[in-house]
Amino acid sequence: MRAVIQRVSEARVTIDGAVVGEIGQGFVVLLGIHEEDGPEDVSYLVRKISMMRVFEDDEGKMNRSLASLADGGAILSISQFTLYADTKKGNRPSFVKAARPEVAIPLYEAFNQKLRDAGLTVATGEFGADMKVALVNDGPVTIIIDTREK
Repeated sequence: MRAVIQRVSEARVTIDGAVVGEIGQGFVVLLGIHEEDGPEDVSYLVRKISMMRVFEDDEGKMNRSLASLADGGAILSISQFTLYADTKKGNRPSFVKAARPEVAIPLYEAFNQKLRDAGLTVATGEFGADMKVALVNDGPVTIIIDTREK
């Protein structure tokens, strides 16, 4: 799994002009699922994201996790198969390494549920939909985690 994590002050996702997911302070997580990913990748990524200390403490140091925020923070989770684009040949990316929906959907849902089980508030987009994501990246802070590079 590959996750692009952005610390945000607010974010929302709309589909056909309707807001389907919205958060205040927290993370936007763009999640790509590889064809060979499994439950162990979900567990690893949830553990890393839920404990990631990138929010400022009283001294201005990035030392607090999402769960330690006053309002608990939140995650806007967006499935994004294009994170597995292969651009080595030609000008049109190939997405053959991205998991097919029958594999990706259960893993995406498990990822979101495990985040909720960790006590986090999770809003989502809609798998496979044409979504518009708006966010205010706070910092900016953007971190990439790839479970294939542990």
